[in-house]
Amino acid sequence: MKILPAIDIKDKKCVRLVKGDFDNKTEYEITPIDQASLYKDYGFKNLHIVDLDGALTGEIVNLSFIQEIVSKFDLKIEVGGGVRNFESIQKYVDIGVEKVILGSAAVKDKNFLKDACIKFPNKIALGLDAKDGYLSVSGWKENSNQLTLDYLREVNDFGVSRLIYTDINRDGMKQSPNFDDTTKVANISNCPVIISGGVSSINDIKKAKEMNNKNIEGIIVGKAIYDGDIELNELVKELDA
Repeated sequence: MKILPAIDIKDKKCVRLVKGDFDNKTEYEITPIDQASLYKDYGFKNLHIVDLDGALTGEIVNLSFIQEIVSKFDLKIEVGGGVRNFESIQKYVDIGVEKVILGSAAVKDKNFLKDACIKFPNKIALGLDAKDGYLSVSGWKENSNQLTLDYLREVNDFGVSRLIYTDINRDGMKQSPNFDDTTKVANISNCPVIISGGVSSINDIKKAKEMNNKNIEGIIVGKAIYDGDIELNELVKELDA
């Protein structure tokens, strides 16, 4: 089970949103670079980064921050937020990012997702952000009117290398992830699935591991780390347990 600590970047700061609401955010004093360094020092090997400025504007905004993190620390990094064209994907691939997450652009244009998987084999992760069973796009401000599982069935053979499933209603709420819906996604997905949204305590990590679903690759942990609900020395033990 991979554990991916999260760094969400907005206005050059680490922030966490509640249910993806940009008006309901918490800013933290630590810089994205120092936060990445902390994760590295504790022994984490994977990292989940979201360019929230990019998610809002539809363009990569924090490339320099992300490039510095990639170059300084030997971490496997997945990045999303505002990736809407091949040029943006190429920029991330060029700086050494392991996976580039496509969200809104992939939901709005399935052909873009398909072409990206062909052009960048094993580099494309698909971010499916759902609310009440329907996918949301554009920084979670729009409902796409597409059912998550129906969309997944349509793109399942495109060659996506990883799927990140987020229940928006749980994100930032620390009420535990939506394990049931994640399982439904994992059971039909042709690629490994990452659990995202709502991790509240170390027990959520243990539960994810106990699910014993071979298609669930890992879990993202964000707000619970920043708020001190999960200590990093406690979390890193789950990597080896």
